[in-house]
Amino acid sequence: MLEHFCECYSDLSGPILCPVLGSITPLFIPNSRIRPIRLIGLCASLITFLYSPVLRIQFDPSTAKSQFVESLRWLPYENINFYLGIDGISLFFVILTTFLIPICISVGWSGMRSYGKEYITASLIREFLMIAVFRMLDPLLFYVLPESVLIPMFIIIGVWGSRQRKIKAAYQFFLYTLLGSVFMLLAILLILLQTGTTDLQISLTTEFSERRQIFLWIASFASFAVKVPMVPVHIWLPEAHVEAPTAGSVILAGIPLKLGTYGFLRFSIPMFPEATLSSTPFIYTPSAIAIIYTSLTTSRQIDLKKIIAYSSVAHMNLVTIGMFSPNIQGIGGSILPMLSHGLVSSALFLCVGVLYDRHKTRLVRYYGGLVSTMPNLSTIFFSSTLANMSSPGTSSFIGEFLISVGAFQKNSLVATLAALGMILGAAYSLWLYNRVVSGNLKPDFLHKFSDSNGREVSIFIPFLVGLVWMGVHPKVFPDCMHTSVSNLVQHGKFH
Repeated sequence: MLEHFCECYSDLSGPILCPVLGSITPLFIPNSRIRPIRLIGLCASLITFLYSPVLRIQFDPSTAKSQFVESLRWLPYENINFYLGIDGISLFFVILTTFLIPICISVGWSGMRSYGKEYITASLIREFLMIAVFRMLDPLLFYVLPESVLIPMFIIIGVWGSRQRKIKAAYQFFLYTLLGSVFMLLAILLILLQTGTTDLQISLTTEFSERRQIFLWIASFASFAVKVPMVPVHIWLPEAHVEAPTAGSVILAGIPLKLGTYGFLRFSIPMFPEATLSSTPFIYTPSAIAIIYTSLTTSRQIDLKKIIAYSSVAHMNLVTIGMFSPNIQGIGGSILPMLSHGLVSSALFLCVGVLYDRHKTRLVRYYGGLVSTMPNLSTIFFSSTLANMSSPGTSSFIGEFLISVGAFQKNSLVATLAALGMILGAAYSLWLYNRVVSGNLKPDFLHKFSDSNGREVSIFIPFLVGLVWMGVHPKVFPDCMHTSVSNLVQHGKFH
């Protein structure tokens, strides 16, 4: 049995093993040698990222079947296996995860002076768990792994947070998302009782009764809606972002916010197609309201991080409108803004982090006229703002355009409200940029001015390249996703 376990375990791929080994190694190094610990963490995350081009090159976009499939018998007596694979939907989420973790380690390079070893270990464990989530093809372990991601995120917010309320924010983040997921566990147990296994491929071919489909869909919706987050269960997100360190906000906005929408795409929509169709108005209504409400709320915020956090809620609810529009344009278009949001919001949080490192405040009223003292950061902030307002030529434009097309085919009123939300998004994005960068300096509040240094600019460059590349040459993404998205639409009989 042990030999079989070792043989299966040795077959696990590089993106899984590198973060695990990188998180274990620093535990054997004294705390006093913080530089080697940081280098080990950075090298492990970079090696994992360098494996991403291999995935993309070897990936066959002509098939909707899962590729790079690996299986480890976890609970054989219950037919529960550690079953991994990648398709066109999950491929770029794995790449995005491996891209952001080295950035987070670099951002915390000098700031995480206390408990540096623990920070590196938590970051790499978080990377391993998130990669496993996007590769997981077993619903039970898909429940277990996202809940496991909460633990390192809870520690990062609670230990390295920036204010006195960080403990409250960490508990709020943890309890909101954990309690919502209990319903998902109940749904998985029902599936296990009916099918005798939690294998996703078997579950997709199982015919659930209409009544049971509705119950299972509601249970999974309760879990994923908190993670999106949808209104009114979104309160935890602004608080978590405000209290988290810059690196924590970057990864929280970049990856964990996608777990809810990814869960809809991977499980709820393909497994319960009839319930999905009948519940579309139930999704459209709160999503449209959330887009308008959070966009208006954003313009009333005074904290830079809260502005970006509420903006994230609006963008992710636009994504839910797209993925519940039962057509290729809506579902395929919803994946692009998720990937774009991982770049845009992360870049904006990095800009806020640079300002906070220098001035120790995030209140909007203290800023103004930074274009004259911080031209490099002002240019980077402007580029990220353009992407946040979905300007043509940036990463967000194509995806939100496709969502509008897909939603209009289903419900023209919802598409109109979503478009109104985009207009409001442009309004508060320009308002924020104008308040922070334009106008007169406020020397009564800000005394020390220094532009972004070489290390900070080098961290921003990959984001800027990604924002422009996705906007100017987005074809590479639909090419990889189209077959998987088409299969999802056909399997659900949405066409």
